[in-house]
Amino acid sequence: MMGCCTHVGRSSMQMAKRILGWLTLRSVDPDLAVAQYRQVQRQIPMLYALLSVNAVAVAYTHLGVAPGWMTIWVPAVLVTVSLVRLVTWTRRPQHVADAGQALHMLRRTTVLGSVLAIAYIAWSLALNGYGNDREHAHVAIFIAVTVIGCIFCLMHLPQAALAITTIVTVSFLVYYLSSGDRIYTAIGLNILLVTLVMIRVLLNSFRGFDQLIRTQGETTRLNRDVTLLAHTDMLTGLPNRRLFFSELDEEVATCRTQGRELALGLIDLDRFKAANDTFGHLLGDQLLEAVGQRLRDVFNSDCLVARLGGDEFGFLLESDGAAACDLGVRACDALSRPFRLGDITVSIGASCGIATTRDVSGTAMSLYDAADYALYNAKSEHRGVSVLYSAKHERRIRSERAVEAALQAADLDAEMDVHFQPIVHVERGTVLAAEALARWTSPQIGQVRPDVFIALAERAGIIHRITLMLLEKALASLERLPSGILLSFNLSAHDLASEEAVTGLAAVIQRSGVEPSRLVFELTETAVLRDFPAAEHGMRRLRALGARIALDDFGTGQSGLSYLHRLPIDKVKIDRSFVSGASEPSGRELLSAVVALCRSLRLECIAEGVEDQQQLRHLREIGCDAFQGYLFAKPMPAEELTARFGSAEHARELVHQELLRA
Repeated sequence: MMGCCTHVGRSSMQMAKRILGWLTLRSVDPDLAVAQYRQVQRQIPMLYALLSVNAVAVAYTHLGVAPGWMTIWVPAVLVTVSLVRLVTWTRRPQHVADAGQALHMLRRTTVLGSVLAIAYIAWSLALNGYGNDREHAHVAIFIAVTVIGCIFCLMHLPQAALAITTIVTVSFLVYYLSSGDRIYTAIGLNILLVTLVMIRVLLNSFRGFDQLIRTQGETTRLNRDVTLLAHTDMLTGLPNRRLFFSELDEEVATCRTQGRELALGLIDLDRFKAANDTFGHLLGDQLLEAVGQRLRDVFNSDCLVARLGGDEFGFLLESDGAAACDLGVRACDALSRPFRLGDITVSIGASCGIATTRDVSGTAMSLYDAADYALYNAKSEHRGVSVLYSAKHERRIRSERAVEAALQAADLDAEMDVHFQPIVHVERGTVLAAEALARWTSPQIGQVRPDVFIALAERAGIIHRITLMLLEKALASLERLPSGILLSFNLSAHDLASEEAVTGLAAVIQRSGVEPSRLVFELTETAVLRDFPAAEHGMRRLRALGARIALDDFGTGQSGLSYLHRLPIDKVKIDRSFVSGASEPSGRELLSAVVALCRSLRLECIAEGVEDQQQLRHLREIGCDAFQGYLFAKPMPAEELTARFGSAEHARELVHQELLRA
């Protein structure tokens, strides 16, 4: 029994604490407090106006009946205080700084309202001792109107409404009940009944208001969460491409208007695809998560850094190009450090391109394109560093745009041709093959380097058409050469990864009547690694036709021995950088190691860029199979190639003369 009483007592205390917390606004939700403040701010001035007008009316009807201090000075003080509060609330800002400030205002309103209620009810009941029934009735009406006005004007602050209503109602009810007048007692009880009903309506209305605010708050939070999810990359936790470009548009517009400088940086990971293909996509995702964390460590909260897609990231920094470059260098250095993922250590790297609003005019996309061009230069010329877009890049872009426009309008069949450079066997002194090299002479801009127009053709999506046209020309020239000479033909990464392009190559070979075994397709390591599965499939299709495959520029990419074993390769062309370095002992040792590697894998080894006798002597000493370079012949038109090497005997004699000089 005692336990039951203890439980009831504890429940009663908890209930009392909840009621007290509600009355003192300690348990009020912050969002609700702010909403209450906004509503009360619009309605309290009307309450003070109502009290002031009614007080003046009651004082006026009691002039000459009650003492002057009760009809003039007391109401003057009460009305002045009410008007001051009215003006104060009218001038307050509609939006408060936070919920704490709103709660402070609401608590103060409740206290001041209660104090004024005590003053008004004391004054009005004191006046009720003077005059006749009409004056007494006016006081009763004043009290009733005060109660009703408080309830309606404070319906969004029920704590204050209940406090004031309780003070007024209890006071006049006690007063009327103690008077012994049954009419005024009935009036008091009637007002009490109406007040209780209105309080019930007030509480029901406020409960609906409370639920509405809570629903709006929940909706706002859900919208905020959805917006956050829509603007966040789920893998790295960084902002995503949508948020980045939205911020970019706003920041560029703001900085250009206010004359401030904004830097946009693009970071692209180096060797990420190789790591992803080698270790699998799961580890690739873990690697991207680790990259995101390192970028967060490098960039502070004042700088927006986002994942734009794949292995590309971007950042926005309100600063000059030098500061942005320093930050880009720090990011590249951080990403160059090995990543430890479980039992696996992965080393990648990163390159960065930066553009600023000072160096680039126009829209946000113009700034992005400039940073992307700087990134392209970083990856092609200065891999692993940060490159700032400059006037030099602007001139190059304009030049490339002119070349691209001429390329789009060109009569490719009439303007493009094929030159050939012989590939010579070192020991036998025979021309093994001739590499077909594209040449383009535009009527508008003159001769254009192959590395320029090939890259632009890939970007413009016409590389397949150019490849097929050049192959047809090369095959037509091959028919006039001795049957033992092979044709070496370069394919781009886009050709190799395209099923349609490989099918087109097969069709051109079939139409030409040339034996596929006389063809050697050269592919760079970069082309292979761009999409390894597609590249491997394309290479096996070409091998199935009877053609051979050569890996070009060997040693400059990231292939590694695993790719040499997996790919259907017949030949390896050693990059010219190894040959040019043979003048130094360390360079000769490195070149010897590369040749030994090719021989151990039973791959024919061809050295590119041979330009002097010393290089040729070293190639003979280390057992290199063949060479190609200006020492023997520069690239030449098909007619000259046919004239010089139209017969095998003449070709062998020319080679022997050069070898004897070596």
